[in-house]
Amino acid sequence: MVQTTTKTPTPETVAELKKTIKKLNSKAGQMKMDLHDLAEGLPTDYEKLIEESVKTYEIYHKLAELKKQLKDWEKSL
Repeated sequence: MVQTTTKTPTPETVAELKKTIKKLNSKAGQMKMDLHDLAEGLPTDYEKLIEESVKTYEIYHKLAELKKQLKDWEKSL
């Protein structure tokens, strides 16, 4: 996975970052649907709610960071 960095991007690293974002976006969407399903089933499995919420938050937070990095990188090319 591409890590956030301050190095000067190359077209290859930008392409790699786009690929990473696409994969992470897909995973985030699945996690969002899983969280929605969990919420619809409440009070069943309420014990899983916080753990799944935290995981979903973390993936969307990382996705936002990578999208910002991509935007910055594209400006510098």
